[in-house]
Amino acid sequence: MVKKQKFRKFVILNKKAKNMETQELKFEFKTRKGYDFFEVISALQKAIRRCEEENAVYWALELYKSGFSKALWSRLLIITSEDVGLAESGIEVSINALYNNYLALIEKKKDSPEALLPTLHAVVLLARAKKSRYIALLCEYDEFVGYDYRDMPDEALDKHTRRGKAKGRGLLYFYKESAKLNNAKKEANEEEIEQKIVKKISNV
Repeated sequence: MVKKQKFRKFVILNKKAKNMETQELKFEFKTRKGYDFFEVISALQKAIRRCEEENAVYWALELYKSGFSKALWSRLLIITSEDVGLAESGIEVSINALYNNYLALIEKKKDSPEALLPTLHAVVLLARAKKSRYIALLCEYDEFVGYDYRDMPDEALDKHTRRGKAKGRGLLYFYKESAKLNNAKKEANEEEIEQKIVKKISNV
């Protein structure tokens, strides 16, 4: 059984600095082979981004065997949206299922060797997956560029809002305007059912 590597407290070398961003910090987070913890996290993510499966497994094992399994899983969950995102529909469900398997195994036995199975399963899935940073770019766009102010769309002011109620908008407005769907995949009898509901509401 590999003992969990304990974090050593960081030392602030420049105590006169005005804020944390300008302070020089010294961390001593080391893995079992002497790697810097943060560099291993970075190497793992770069390997997954480049679809370098063997390297991804190596760095994941280095983290896991050094007692950093929680940090490893935290990074895998981030990578799922940051680097794979919309490119692999449904992969977030698979990764979440594997994470739940991991949690169930370590709950049953804290140092369960079998917990490594779903962990590496997730690493390989992410390494082989198609990649997209679109979701990450949306977050970064808001941070660095920002969106211009937008007026509230009229269709949002329905019976569920104060202004919508003040305008006298009820179920009929909701079905005709607020419930409109673009890019809809409808069932064979869906429109017929909706028309009957609208007709019934109109007669009330």
